[in-house]
Amino acid sequence: MANHLAKRMGKTVSSKNWLAVAAALAAVVLLPPLLTSGSESGATGQLRALRVLVPNAPGGGYDITARTAAKAMKDADLLRNAEVFNLPGAGGTVGLGRTVAERGNGKLVMSMGLGVVGSVFTNKAPSSLLDTTPIAKLIEEPDIVVVGKDSPFRTLDQLVTAWKAHPGAVPVGGGSSPGGPDHLAPMLMAKAVGLPPKQVNYIPFDGGGELLASVLGGKVAFGVSGIGEYRDQIQAGTLRVLAVTSAKRIPGVEAPTLTEAGVNVEFNNWRGIVAPPGITDPDRTRLVELFSKLHQTPQWREALQRNGWTDAFAPGDRFNAFLREENTRVAAVLHDLGLA
Repeated sequence: MANHLAKRMGKTVSSKNWLAVAAALAAVVLLPPLLTSGSESGATGQLRALRVLVPNAPGGGYDITARTAAKAMKDADLLRNAEVFNLPGAGGTVGLGRTVAERGNGKLVMSMGLGVVGSVFTNKAPSSLLDTTPIAKLIEEPDIVVVGKDSPFRTLDQLVTAWKAHPGAVPVGGGSSPGGPDHLAPMLMAKAVGLPPKQVNYIPFDGGGELLASVLGGKVAFGVSGIGEYRDQIQAGTLRVLAVTSAKRIPGVEAPTLTEAGVNVEFNNWRGIVAPPGITDPDRTRLVELFSKLHQTPQWREALQRNGWTDAFAPGDRFNAFLREENTRVAAVLHDLGLA
């Protein structure tokens, strides 16, 4: 992430929101246990079935990544069955709480990324990703600045001019709660153009699917989210991309980088896979090997290209080290924004 954040956002969380978060987290203990079968591993110890928890709503980045990985593993005959299910709430921390509660379950993993790292701090969640077993970092992905096809904003410069003049009247939507990538990216943009982050009217949605409807319906002036979530709508012409947050332009997307458009920001999101704490060493080895084999398949390489994802594979101990560094970095960024 470029730019050091020097200004504090001064954002507060109402008691009503705290109650909502508490209620969502409490729901973790009310859900039925995740059942596993003794036949899910073959005689050689190879994993045959896996459940993948997605901590946000269908259509979001974690959901797309999880379902894409599950399909690729089945198509490549790495798994007999891969069940993907959604448990959204509190910026991904409800799903995180459930994953941590499944201690020792070597047949469950959770799709996650930068957004969950930040949500742990902004929601003051009782569990963190450091309580999980890191399996693999999978991809990196730039965000895009997007508007509906009927938006009056044809260029990023037009949007920024209106945004600076009347920030409250130009709401920005993101597919993550405060502290997530879709929140951090517009805050960095605001700072870069001289707009105090505390003046930004940011509206969070639980995943890109919910955000899409609001962008298309004009409930937000613009959206910031991962490009993989909107590629179909971009190709269909129902969404218009004003800029991409990466250092270089994205092939197939007719839009400049933020830097090219005069906003000095570069930003990339990332996603990966974690397992519950306390799994056995053989279970951890099986999971790391499974995702290492996935990374080598033509099905996964095709998915990377199709979704505009950057291959950022880092298995096991490498991902563990990255996650600890990222936890420290995000905490510092959120502190600068006044959110942690």
